[in-house]
Amino acid sequence: MATLKNKSNQEESSMIIDSEFISTSIDSVEVETRNTGRNDMLIDSKPIENVKKPNFRPAKNYELNGGLSQIRRISVPPNRFTPLKKEWEKIYDPLVRHLNLQVRMNTRSKRVELKTSKYTDDPCSLQKAEDFLKAFMLGFDVDDAITILRVDDLYIDSFDIKDVKSLEGDHLSRAIGRIAGKNGAVKYAIENTSKTRIVLAETSIHILGSFQNIKVAKDAIVSLILGSPPGKVHANLKVISSRMKQRF
Repeated sequence: MATLKNKSNQEESSMIIDSEFISTSIDSVEVETRNTGRNDMLIDSKPIENVKKPNFRPAKNYELNGGLSQIRRISVPPNRFTPLKKEWEKIYDPLVRHLNLQVRMNTRSKRVELKTSKYTDDPCSLQKAEDFLKAFMLGFDVDDAITILRVDDLYIDSFDIKDVKSLEGDHLSRAIGRIAGKNGAVKYAIENTSKTRIVLAETSIHILGSFQNIKVAKDAIVSLILGSPPGKVHANLKVISSRMKQRF
């Protein structure tokens, strides 16, 4: 029994931990972390003096793509090849002078090629030029299509008459006649009221204008396709135009 008591006393003495040893060991760990700099929570409170901020010049447009120029190619349909030759000076001038783009006509592939240069400042100029050329290829006049370059928020909406109502033969020709009117009177009335431009290319219809104005013109054209008389559509356009004038 005496031997068992002596062993238990030795085990209890070995389990006793000195509090001074714990505090000194923790302090030593903190000193080591401060000296080694491993503690990420330590923040240097000393102010940094005489540090100059870098002064970079603004990046130019041609430098954003690593100095590489962007190229767009617009195909020319056969029915617009001759008008393109006649109006080439009017098309070429704003693209080169105002948008600072490089333009050429590839007669082999029958495409108009657009290319940016180091003088191109506006990053959206290439997209504007492409929209301008596509509007001309769809049948719009140069003076009407050039407004895409000058005015923002102009779009082109295209749809087919058969998308609204499946018509064939004489029914289709009568629907086109209702949209155009005698000597284009109904078409001009829709354009002047909705402040848009409309192109009738066989069964396809293209509308150039703002989002709200395109909706007004499209609703009038759809009602004509469905069989409404032009007089009723013209009366509705007068009501809509008066409301638009009151808003603005």
